[in-house]
Amino acid sequence: MLINTVEQLEDVLSCPSEADVAAVSAIPGDLMILGVAGKMGPTLARLASRAIAQSGSSKRLTAVSRFTDAAVRRDLEKAGIQTIACDLLSPGALARLPDAENVIFMAGRKFGTDGAAHLTWAANTYLPGLVADRFRNARIVAFSTGNVYGLQPLTSGGATESTPVAPVGEYAQAALGRERMFEYGSSQWGTPVTLLRLNYAVELRYGVMVDIALAVFNGRPVDLRMGEVNVIWQRDANSVCLRSLAHCQSPPLILNLTGPETLSVRDVAEEFGRRFSLEPAFTGEESGYALLSNAAKAHALFGYPTVTPTQIIDWTAHWIAKGGALLNKPTHFEAQDGKF
Repeated sequence: MLINTVEQLEDVLSCPSEADVAAVSAIPGDLMILGVAGKMGPTLARLASRAIAQSGSSKRLTAVSRFTDAAVRRDLEKAGIQTIACDLLSPGALARLPDAENVIFMAGRKFGTDGAAHLTWAANTYLPGLVADRFRNARIVAFSTGNVYGLQPLTSGGATESTPVAPVGEYAQAALGRERMFEYGSSQWGTPVTLLRLNYAVELRYGVMVDIALAVFNGRPVDLRMGEVNVIWQRDANSVCLRSLAHCQSPPLILNLTGPETLSVRDVAEEFGRRFSLEPAFTGEESGYALLSNAAKAHALFGYPTVTPTQIIDWTAHWIAKGGALLNKPTHFEAQDGKF
């Protein structure tokens, strides 16, 4: 199977598995997604909505964001998803939101941190403290990042959940602050929480694979400073997010969220080169360290991702070659200094 249209891509990304439907059916109460309008949120909302519908449940799904792009809100509402436009940092905004027994926290800031770090800390640390307080009686699944571990030796197999955190740069430090605020709320009020340390979710319009593919396709050198990466297909990441609601606990459950493979950036670029019949160019050298996570704990709970790196490379190469739509949001995965 190859994916040819945005509509087909959206369908693939939001198609619930039997496990997703069962998980949504088993969790009592309504579901709210905070910060839904980012790269992953819209497909997560559609996945949740379809799973709820297939389960026959009457639970309510509410998608909350500033919705600076009105088209995102319009598309979610066309899919039958209730939306609320809200600046979560605005005084009193959280208090005006309806209650929900299940909350997924996706709000955050990464790019632009270098030069406006105060905004990143507000979004990534101050806001989670407010959310932990407002939704102290809910189950909360909050997205975090593998950046909290810092760089790992390429021979390590990646950081596990027991690896000491060592965040490099203010984005990673603020992301750890996010975790600490939810840990505080869980400690204070017994709030059950799951923290998902993600790196990296990919689909055909953005992500590490798209960044590498575009460089090869457009004749630009591929940066090798971050010589190895982990990735996970976005639908698989969102599926784990939904099913993690059943595993929320106090103290919080921490899960690395990524694929089981450690991928060589050089090898991935060469695979794209073969599909494009182009010779990739490279710049920089592998440093011996990379942002790598071991997600064996999550795989034991939820199984392996359903889409393999080879499938992702095939789909991405086809999408790029045919001129498929792109979000034009580079990941800057090659940055090793923690500055974004």
